[in-house]
Amino acid sequence: MELVSYIAVNLVDHPEDVRIQSLERNGEEVFLVQVHPDDVGQIIGKGGATVKAVRGLLQAVGLRVDRRFGFEIANEQ
Repeated sequence: MELVSYIAVNLVDHPEDVRIQSLERNGEEVFLVQVHPDDVGQIIGKGGATVKAVRGLLQAVGLRVDRRFGFEIANEQ
């Protein structure tokens, strides 16, 4: 969770509004990230590039620890 928090807080203009929940869903630990409405685009990135990169990083971490991780944006438009 520290990695997800570090990434999210450093991507946005309103780090004080970042909220992260960890949920267990279908054997996967899913990090549900909520950010200030003005920051949603920064988390998603152009064409979804940023969110895809974060998901790829979590997939790599999951391979090392034999777990599955997901990353979702709670207030995605």
